[in-house]
Amino acid sequence: MLNEVVFRSETVAPADRFDYWQERMGKTHAPMHLSSDHADDYRATQRLIDLGSVSMWPASYHPLTFLRTPRQIRQSDPEVFHLSLLLQGEGQATWGKREAHYLPHDLHCNDSSVPYEIHTGGEIIRSVGLEIPKALVPLPRGRAGQVVGHRLNGRTGVGALLGQFLTQLTADTTAYRPSDAPRLGMVVTDLVAALFAHVLEDENCLTPETRQRTLLLRIQDFIRQNLHDPELTPAGIAAAHHISVRYLHHLFRNEDSTVGARIRHQRLEAARLDLIDPALRTTPIHAIAARWGFPRATDFSRAFRTAYGSTPRDHRKQAGRTS
Repeated sequence: MLNEVVFRSETVAPADRFDYWQERMGKTHAPMHLSSDHADDYRATQRLIDLGSVSMWPASYHPLTFLRTPRQIRQSDPEVFHLSLLLQGEGQATWGKREAHYLPHDLHCNDSSVPYEIHTGGEIIRSVGLEIPKALVPLPRGRAGQVVGHRLNGRTGVGALLGQFLTQLTADTTAYRPSDAPRLGMVVTDLVAALFAHVLEDENCLTPETRQRTLLLRIQDFIRQNLHDPELTPAGIAAAHHISVRYLHHLFRNEDSTVGARIRHQRLEAARLDLIDPALRTTPIHAIAARWGFPRATDFSRAFRTAYGSTPRDHRKQAGRTS
């Protein structure tokens, strides 16, 4: 499991909860003034997840206003970019004359060196925050800061990749070891840099390493989204991403499986989960196989038995007896 520190305002007396949250925010991101109509009995939770030089914090909290002033910047500036993926509620942010309105699944970016004011609204705000040292974002000096004030789309393209990565990782960190944290932090940093470059319309400002790692993440997501397509092949994947099949295999050279093996494993695992799903108990096995890219039932049965040591029918029966 990744290293986490959990915060809950309910662990202190109601009168102290808002000050406790403000202190927590100052340590998580940077010192700022907070105000809220719920200050008398403020409710907030946060999980601070260590990803090496990067930190991530899913949180839920009562609506409030964040204010970071020039004086606070002079007193303390950690030199970080803060990104927030809004999951519930809404936000209105201003940076001088610039402003933006945020809705669920939008991302917004702050610079700890720039004054800002953010108003959040709704019954409860849910978000995933991300703190990245500015020195780690592989973009030319000054370019990344130009993203501050943009409304970043978390539904499509690189924004969706980043949003999916954040929500999936924060949903369950038990599958990872603490030693995985720096690598996960690198993935997050590459996705942030790619999103910034997209907003700036300057892919050339990315380092070759970042472009390569981001392309690999896009391809892996493309595979997950198209497992149902029996025509999902290395040649089709390469064509969809305007690269050669040779370069596609080159991208996977340091992964734990080849392109073809990854497709086959993910299809079989998706089919296996459907076979043991009580809601799909009456769905014919050949229909489940076809749903996950196996149009020929015999091919599916053979591959399933090789992977799991039993036939699809026996696997379903065994799951039914143990449920």
